[in-house]
Amino acid sequence: MTADVTGGSVIGGGVLVPREPALRVERRVIARWMIGALLRWGLVFAVLAGVAAFWNPSRVWLAAPMLVIAALLLVTCLIEPFWRYHVHRWEIGDNATYTVTGWLRVEWRASPISRIQTVDAIRGPIDQMLGLSTLRITTASSYGAVNVVGLDEKTAREAAERLASLAEVTPGDAT
Repeated sequence: MTADVTGGSVIGGGVLVPREPALRVERRVIARWMIGALLRWGLVFAVLAGVAAFWNPSRVWLAAPMLVIAALLLVTCLIEPFWRYHVHRWEIGDNATYTVTGWLRVEWRASPISRIQTVDAIRGPIDQMLGLSTLRITTASSYGAVNVVGLDEKTAREAAERLASLAEVTPGDAT
């Protein structure tokens, strides 16, 4: 499914209107977040279980950390990905990009097109396996880049091209 990457809300004087972005990320991103959690917490759990299996005296003091890691693994595999999918939104307007991300702490960001410095479509190994990309928009902001995780490869490429062309014709010094 390809998303439409147009839209935007600016009122007189160029003030950005706080609003929810309209576009969802791809549903396949749930698998990406699950795999990431398995790689992080599953690896820690496997190491602790391996130590407990081969070193008998460690079993007593490793029980509590293993329970905590198992609980974290369950939460980050079975709850976090679905919650994040429900929250994550994005949109490219004529004058700004809008994103909402997070799961425990939800972050809403509006980044003016005139402040864009670079636009990248990034594909790690898990993204490539799932046909996903991350759109990274670096702006002249001390807060850091805006990342839209979990876009279809084609959608990310089209969004990067649209942002690059908008930034090229938008007045401003991107600083």
